[in-house]
Amino acid sequence: MTLLGLDSSTAGASAAVVRDDGEGFDVTPPVERLGRPPAHARELMPAVADVMGRAKVEWGDLDAIAVGVGPGTFTGLRIGIATARALATAAELPLRRVSSLAALARGIDGPLRLPLIDARRGELFAALFDGERELWPPFAAAPEEVVTRLRQGGFSPLSAGDGSLRFRGMLEEAGISVLAQESEAHVVSALHICHLGLGAQDEPPEAVLPEYLSEPDAKPQQ
Repeated sequence: MTLLGLDSSTAGASAAVVRDDGEGFDVTPPVERLGRPPAHARELMPAVADVMGRAKVEWGDLDAIAVGVGPGTFTGLRIGIATARALATAAELPLRRVSSLAALARGIDGPLRLPLIDARRGELFAALFDGERELWPPFAAAPEEVVTRLRQGGFSPLSAGDGSLRFRGMLEEAGISVLAQESEAHVVSALHICHLGLGAQDEPPEAVLPEYLSEPDAKPQQ
């Protein structure tokens, strides 16, 4: 199976192709990109064109498109999923939804994995994995709540993601290990989106929606 994968759940947009021969091609932003303003509308489609070109894959060669559905930033998810839906519709392909936290966890080299995405407003999007097995489904909480929950469960995981970078001091004071600042594991990799997408179900593009988990910052005026 040949898959195109996209993720825009954080400030950095990533794209990848995994061909049916198992070879993968990706555009993954550097870790420092996570600390700059997002530019998904400008960066995502060039990344798609790059990986398709390097993989020597045409749209007719794809079997499906896998997309990270969050949780993550509102604007980033809207752009990424709208892009994936438009591409899938135009190419008459199914979409496969993948948790962005599960993809982030896949890059953490440890038995207990704590992927953390910055949810803004002093909160985190979190999940907990024992290897590939999900112990805690994705949730939004203040970092203090995440620490309390880990202590109550007796867990000592290894953490990565832009949320772990933002709250590194608090997490490490609580005994939670955070990967080194320069580790690529802090970035949600579209290659991991592809690999998880291989086991996901085909869905019509219009059925795939963002998983926000929290309310947007902007509120409609009364």
